[in-house]
Amino acid sequence: MYMENKGDNGIVGPARIGRVTFKRNSKSVYYKGERFMSLAGRGFKSNYMNVETREYYWISGCKKDGADALYATGVEIDDDVREEYWTKIRNKPELKETTTLRRQGKYSR
Repeated sequence: MYMENKGDNGIVGPARIGRVTFKRNSKSVYYKGERFMSLAGRGFKSNYMNVETREYYWISGCKKDGADALYATGVEIDDDVREEYWTKIRNKPELKETTTLRRQGKYSR
């Protein structure tokens, strides 16, 4: 999943691509021991909140074209999903060693 911390300004912040888990009958997402609660459409440029830190996030499935961000940001790719991301999602196996990238963002062009 694509996970972007909305930062201090609530619009853009650091992002990462990593594996999340879902619990049955729950509106929460779990990533590396942290719980993210769904905002159920009540967030501004965000759809989840970290339950412990109260930080806002945009969490979504990764797009095939890599255009996940709305605004320019840096993206880190977790080691345990990097090869799958580049080969199965992006269909660019030649980039499977790439761990970070810079996204222009949909509205930054």
